[in-house]
Amino acid sequence: MEDDSLKKYSILDRFNVSRETCLDFEKFISMIKSKNNNINIISRKNPINGEIRKRHIIDSAQAIEFVDLNANTTCDLGTGGGMPGIVIAIIAKNLKKKIKINLFEKSYHKSSFLKEVSKELNLQTEIIQEDVFKISKINSGTIMARAFKPMPIVLDLVYKNFKEYKNLILFMGKSGKKILTQTLKHWDFEYKEKRSLTNEDSFLLSIKNIKKKN
Repeated sequence: MEDDSLKKYSILDRFNVSRETCLDFEKFISMIKSKNNNINIISRKNPINGEIRKRHIIDSAQAIEFVDLNANTTCDLGTGGGMPGIVIAIIAKNLKKKIKINLFEKSYHKSSFLKEVSKELNLQTEIIQEDVFKISKINSGTIMARAFKPMPIVLDLVYKNFKEYKNLILFMGKSGKKILTQTLKHWDFEYKEKRSLTNEDSFLLSIKNIKKKN
């Protein structure tokens, strides 16, 4: 049964995701399910293992292609239940990368859960239970935001509150193309686009050099 579960991650083979990484993913899923009724880590409409794997774990894991693993830190804005931050931390650990993942999450209960997960899975993370909008002069390698805030708000946050960063990863949904077109009317930035592995209507963006248009 375990091997059948691990085969579900074969779509991630291109990222050199190991068996040990997949086992950690499965442990993470178990922890989510055990806590979800109490603190609503993910939607209770999709508690089945297969749904969690596809909608949350694999969807988050594909961001590894855009993460600068040679940087000292990566930041996950409004990480919620740890997607994508915990997932990326699991991959980084098994790739023997020393990068630290900073997870920003205002909720006390979710932050406590993230600390439990990090300890259980021996992850290199820092859980920051603060409002990231109230923190200034942040330094980071990659910044990630998944199901956090609308694109223009995230861009404004990075532009104002981050002193240095390498790139920003955004997860874009069905209306992402329209949002991107509208956003480019007010912001300048370089970007790379990657089609989502989990939804044909979704894509990821890796953004650099964010500037406001006059």
